[in-house]
Amino acid sequence: MSLKFFDKLSQNFIELLNDKEDYNVIIEVENKEKSFTAHSSVLKYRSSYFQQELENIQPNENNIKIITKPSIYSNIFDVILKYIYGGIVNLEKVETKFIFDLMLIANEFKLTELSNKLETILIKDKASWLKTHFSFVYRTIFVKENFKNLENFCNDIVVKYPNLIFDSSDFTSLPESSLVSLLKRDDLQMKEIEIWDYVIKWGITQNPTLPTNLGDWTEENFITLKNNLQQCLPHIRYFHVTNIEIYDKIRPYKKILDKQLWEDIKQHQVAPERPIKSIILPARSVLVTELPPRTTEPFSTIISEDHAAEISNWIDRKTAAYSTTDIPYKFELILCGTRDGFAPQTFWNICHGHARTIVVAKVKGTGEIIGGYNPITWDNSNIEDQWMETNDSFIFSLKNGNIQNSIISRVKDTECAILNVCKYNQKYYGPYFGFGFCLHSDKSNFNLDSLSCCDNIYDCYEKRIKTSSDEFSIDNYEVFKVIRKS
Repeated sequence: MSLKFFDKLSQNFIELLNDKEDYNVIIEVENKEKSFTAHSSVLKYRSSYFQQELENIQPNENNIKIITKPSIYSNIFDVILKYIYGGIVNLEKVETKFIFDLMLIANEFKLTELSNKLETILIKDKASWLKTHFSFVYRTIFVKENFKNLENFCNDIVVKYPNLIFDSSDFTSLPESSLVSLLKRDDLQMKEIEIWDYVIKWGITQNPTLPTNLGDWTEENFITLKNNLQQCLPHIRYFHVTNIEIYDKIRPYKKILDKQLWEDIKQHQVAPERPIKSIILPARSVLVTELPPRTTEPFSTIISEDHAAEISNWIDRKTAAYSTTDIPYKFELILCGTRDGFAPQTFWNICHGHARTIVVAKVKGTGEIIGGYNPITWDNSNIEDQWMETNDSFIFSLKNGNIQNSIISRVKDTECAILNVCKYNQKYYGPYFGFGFCLHSDKSNFNLDSLSCCDNIYDCYEKRIKTSSDEFSIDNYEVFKVIRKS
């Protein structure tokens, strides 16, 4: 007979965690703003990560070892410690984003049991959130490469609607592991030659020094591309491509293929019944699947088609304005405050990795519409604030029922055009356009205080875009990815 008393054991270890007299480890988080005490013996036996970390740290004069994790929030680490000591994780009344972040940190600390359980919860109970934040989730999990169930969940969506990834403006920044996992799928709903085109595009982008004109390529250039695509090329279904497609699309890049494979492809064109040495992968089971019908709802709750035409005109620096019928861009909504929330951190979570974005905000109380255009990439990974340089950003206010004329203000100080806010400050600051326009909240909610501003005190942009009070609160804000129509 075996008697088990885990509840009491868990309670005792939680009491040990709360004992501030007998610790020998300090963990500093949130840029050293917060700290926790712990015991090396517990950390080492519960986590191989901490075991290795503690072995490499020398104790200070008080025989205390200090671990610094500046990018981890204290509320996340508090849950991690309680799990390590007591095996308790309380997920009541927490947002789904908290569960996702907790899973990532648990994975970082090699707490496999916790990480796997949180992954299961997200898939079973939080699928709608995963789909709403699909791009952010997809790119995050493939960078970590330890979330196979989430990878399969996402790939089950992508294979049905590949345009979600392949037609996105940042497709070429897709992690290699993500691309390979899609190429392996027999049910990827794309023509094989289209897959080949995207793979070549992805491979070339990984080395921007390759000549633009294929006719100028050297043997070394083809070797470079072959090396970039060595994990992808074995998963192309070459023997299910038409002869014309082989001649037009594959033949120009034949030097990146193994000689035997290219010989087998040529033989198969003229004598498909003869045996070959190369492996013939099965044809993909492409179904006749239609995408869900487009919604008839407006593309935005803040701006109109007229506004989109005007913003498109500013992006292209045209003297003759676009009409609503010839707008060259699609405004793809990636964030909406009333849908996704007004926490500054939400902006950085969703917009990370996106370039060519438009931010628009509706000012509370006045109905003014203000915003900015960022042609470069938002990046949430910085430990310190990082100013980004561009000549093409601008901020603006849009005409509406109260404002007769729109105002555009182009960047002057190009070195301070866009601020990618450091991790610690992302709970206070959202999109930040120089010192001309930013969304800011000390309460971590743009609705709850009036700290967002349009002051331009340092003349980073040509002129002010807001004529009333510099500081304001917002009713709603939206972020669009601007995609040129084909």
